[in-house]
Amino acid sequence: MRLVTFTELETAEPDASEPWRSAELWRTGLVHDDEVVDLTDPAVALPADMTELLVGGPGALERAAGAVRTKARRLALGELRLLAPVPRPPKVLALGMNYAAHVAELGREPPEDQVWFNKQRTCVIGPGSPIEIPAVSNMVDYEGELAFVIGRTARQVPAAEAHSFIAGFTVMNDVSVRDWQWRSPTWTTGKSFDTHGPLGPSLVTGDEIEDPGALRVRTWVNDELRQDGNTEDMIFDCAAMVELLSTACTLEPGDVVTTGTPPGVGASFDPPRWLVPGDVVRIEIEQVGVLENPVVGPRSGASGPPAPRPARG
Repeated sequence: MRLVTFTELETAEPDASEPWRSAELWRTGLVHDDEVVDLTDPAVALPADMTELLVGGPGALERAAGAVRTKARRLALGELRLLAPVPRPPKVLALGMNYAAHVAELGREPPEDQVWFNKQRTCVIGPGSPIEIPAVSNMVDYEGELAFVIGRTARQVPAAEAHSFIAGFTVMNDVSVRDWQWRSPTWTTGKSFDTHGPLGPSLVTGDEIEDPGALRVRTWVNDELRQDGNTEDMIFDCAAMVELLSTACTLEPGDVVTTGTPPGVGASFDPPRWLVPGDVVRIEIEQVGVLENPVVGPRSGASGPPAPRPARG
């Protein structure tokens, strides 16, 4: 099944690209053909917040799956504004240098250990919302990635059991401000600018995915194909990620884990090909979905300190 978080267009606020500010407008839904079944309708009575829905466990997901057999209201998919499927994830955890071909294009050796960083959850936006080029940098890059969402509390989970803790999969653009990223060994500031975590369009449950380790991942900037990879090139698979992360910290329902990017990022070109206002970034992952976002300039009045000097330590 494909779960979404949406608002109705006539009630969407102008700043709905920042969905953590308008939680009262959220609704959870089940995509069925060209319609969305409203899971908050009294006939189903599930939470409007996807994280709260996931906290309800298998029972809540069973009720969601059965919603098509109820009299819950249906809404035309094209008349809704889709937000990120998890608009306010408890954590966004991201794995770096996880595709062998991407590591090679950077001129590095494959890592022996998983290299994790976090993106602040306030960077998350949904499909169609604009990616903003900040006033402090013009070195903004795209990274098309498969992401998964944790479905139940996970602590010290062995890899063999990991997939039972994954609620489903979605598409993420790990937008990166490269000069800010390269000046810090943790990468966090350069990965966490507002609007730099496009996510969606839906949360696709595992029964819809034949093999998350064999999915084609493609990214276009405008009409130009920049990335064309496959998750089979990942150095560490999703199960290994859950095992390692849950050894270090408790994973919670709604946590987003994004799994690395294939080759073809803007920084790999000579000269680099950064995103500019007017671009449109489209990421397609087979069986999972298509995520598309326009690129715009800084918000009116935005200002900040001079861009930091790049340092590729």
